[in-house]
Amino acid sequence: MDILSDILDTLNLKGAFYFRTDFSTPWSVKVPEYEQAARFHVVVQGNLNVRIDGGEEQSLRAGDMILITRGASHVLYDKDHAHAPKLETLLEDVDYNGKGVLVVGDGNDNAKTKLVCGHFTFRNRADHALLRELPKYQIITPSERASNQMLDDIIRLIVRQVYSTHLAVEASVIRMSEVMFIEILRMNIDTAAKLQNSLAAFADKHIGRSIELIHTNPSYHWSVDSLAAEVGMSRSRFAKRFRELLDMGPMSYLSDWRLQKALASLDGTRQSVQEIAKESGYKSPAAFTRAFTAKFDISPTKYRQMTA
Repeated sequence: MDILSDILDTLNLKGAFYFRTDFSTPWSVKVPEYEQAARFHVVVQGNLNVRIDGGEEQSLRAGDMILITRGASHVLYDKDHAHAPKLETLLEDVDYNGKGVLVVGDGNDNAKTKLVCGHFTFRNRADHALLRELPKYQIITPSERASNQMLDDIIRLIVRQVYSTHLAVEASVIRMSEVMFIEILRMNIDTAAKLQNSLAAFADKHIGRSIELIHTNPSYHWSVDSLAAEVGMSRSRFAKRFRELLDMGPMSYLSDWRLQKALASLDGTRQSVQEIAKESGYKSPAAFTRAFTAKFDISPTKYRQMTA
């Protein structure tokens, strides 16, 4: 089983291209918080500054890409951010309908900053160690792109498609942006210590096998003893190694994963709560409802009504 694919499918990773820009100085825009999303901006031409969540500031130049992983609000600007209009206001002011180039400024060709902007969304209340352990934001420079050929190729293809006039551009960009997110995850193996541990867990001969067992059959009545026996480790060594890599015990991982699968079933199927409870490994609908409500602060029935 491809565990990473199972995780991203269950969390409902979706790419969403929202616009490319043609900014002329002076310009600025405040992008609002979006909790269940990771936003990206690729600098095609020019330079700009990014102020993240009212605090940290970074400067970007042509070829750079910034990924803001937890949907934090941020301001993009060239010179001054003090009076940056909200994204929604900017779109209304320029009468932008979501098609073509978003143009802000006086149209000076020599001062233009061109960006390709998009975001990835996840299911409401989606959660996993992989998402929690991504850095708050990440700047990928041209030199880093050069050392990650697949990622660089995808970014170039996205930019090329966005500026083309071919049919189905948006659909192809959305699919490629999802692949881009996966490649960024892989790139982080060498740079983010906690994420490195999580990904190392998937590759570990014993721990990776136990995670595969959980993902293959989450409804089975697994225990620390049975998982340890399946992977050929003592109970104590297995539990210790699992926690070292994933910062949680095997039963906590199993419980969290069952509830993420339940979220997916509530969203994407017509199964009853009783059926989902059984499929998720709970002895009764009441036990499932208690666990679900304790985790998400909403009952399964109300969650389904909210997302219908």
